Amino acid sequence: MERPEVSVVLPCRNEEAAIGQCILEIRRFLEQEKLQGEILVADNASTDRSAEIAGRMGARVVREEKPGYGYALRAGIAAAAGEIILFGDSDTTYDFMELGKLYRPLAEGRADVMIGDRFAGGMEKGAMPWSHRIGVRLLSAFGRRRYRTDVRDFHCGMRGLTRKAAEQLAFRTGGMEFATEMIALAAKAGLRIGQCPVRLRKCTLDRKSKLRTLPDGNRHLRYMLRNPGKE
Repeated sequence: MERPEVSVVLPCRNEEAAIGQCILEIRRFLEQEKLQGEILVADNASTDRSAEIAGRMGARVVREEKPGYGYALRAGIAAAAGEIILFGDSDTTYDFMELGKLYRPLAEGRADVMIGDRFAGGMEKGAMPWSHRIGVRLLSAFGRRRYRTDVRDFHCGMRGLTRKAAEQLAFRTGGMEFATEMIALAAKAGLRIGQCPVRLRKCTLDRKSKLRTLPDGNRHLRYMLRNPGKE
């Protein structure tokens, strides 16, 4: 079987109400761009019907029993077959029709890693709590200085990298700090990091937010304090 051009990886933990919409949007993106691609759901030990729904809709499901955003994405990267690997959260907060902004620079050889920028792309009212906005800005500013990079939004969940870049980066983290680790490792390896504006939508689903501003922020900060940039 021919290797797909792109793998779109969705980290997923108990997203049965949202995963279907995400898969449909990704399918539309692949069809519009005329790409041969796969949708890979990295199911993070969900206890609901997320994996069942994803499989029924044609996505490939990889199960990761260790709870954590980083563990889920690492499992997805390891299983991905595409030459380009793209990521997005499975809670409908990202418009997957914007994936082309990430894909094209990677496919055309203009970048090794692409990071979305929600501050440039705009956020719907109520899409991100004010405390989280402040925290992301502060941590991103520290990250830029720490790793000598110009990445504006260290925590954006819509991002991507080439297979070659993924094979160079030795990921170790298992939690939300994985987002920072990807940028830190790429910067230290001298990879080309590109950015593009992406819009953050307000989640309209009737469920409790999974954002934990202080605990998640502390994980990012601890990672940066313990892992200095390239000398």
